[in-house]
Amino acid sequence: MPNTPLHRFKTIAEFHEFRGLPKPQHPLISVVNVEDLKTVQGSGTHNIVNNFYTIALKRSFNARMRYGQQEYDFDAGIMFFIAPNQVYSIQAGDGHRHSGWTMLIHPDFLWNTHLGKAMKQYEFFSYAVNEALHLSEKEENTIEALIRNIALEYQSNIDNFSQDLIVAQLEVLLTYANRFYHRQFLTRKISNHKILERLERLLSDYFDDEHLTSNGLPTVQYISDKLHVSPNYLSGLLKILTGQSTQQHIHDKLIEKAKEKLSGTDLSVSEIAYGLGFEHPQSFSKLFKVKTTFSPLEFRQSFN
Repeated sequence: MPNTPLHRFKTIAEFHEFRGLPKPQHPLISVVNVEDLKTVQGSGTHNIVNNFYTIALKRSFNARMRYGQQEYDFDAGIMFFIAPNQVYSIQAGDGHRHSGWTMLIHPDFLWNTHLGKAMKQYEFFSYAVNEALHLSEKEENTIEALIRNIALEYQSNIDNFSQDLIVAQLEVLLTYANRFYHRQFLTRKISNHKILERLERLLSDYFDDEHLTSNGLPTVQYISDKLHVSPNYLSGLLKILTGQSTQQHIHDKLIEKAKEKLSGTDLSVSEIAYGLGFEHPQSFSKLFKVKTTFSPLEFRQSFN
């Protein structure tokens, strides 16, 4: 949308001013009561980019929100996580009412801390909005208690322990989010297993395609785009359901097709490698041995 305004906020103070909030009590971290947010001026969709982490817990969110190409209508207690410099957009209806909390954390607040170095391990910061975390009432109470504790800590008199205590509670919150996402992967069995079924069909169709030689191996991004999920969410889901990442599923399908060709055709190893999208037969042979403990020739000879 070429006419969609883009709002970039380098500091938390700029975000506060934009949403009609008082100046933040701490320049690098802020917990905002969602009910205090003023409606964005103007009409239509607004794109937003923050130079800081955003963690939101919202209820009855009567507005449509877009992150990448995915849209979600929040109407229950949910959480979502957005990393710095990620574009998201929001289009709120007139007079919409919702409640909850939004926590803003500037990367500088985490500088030189254990959590600052570990933030990349929390893959849900790159999930799409429609892959939000749906909380039970008990889970929501757990998260809200941590958010309130963080707010109370930075709103009190700052001392030498303040940052350590906030960072520790933030790490606990993110660990709970990890646990709750794992629970969501398992409890939403029907929808998640449908994704797994679609993945198997997609890989089978791709490897049966006569154009595999020119297309090369499917990438994780290609697979996730076809399944309409983000790459990290797909890999996280698959690891819980199957113990393997998306890349490992691609390799398993590749080895399956390679075994068919080695046992059922007279094609050379090089011809099979090229037919499966490898530029170099050595790369194919190395992967095959890692996956099967046999070289392609050894596997073929086992059928003679």
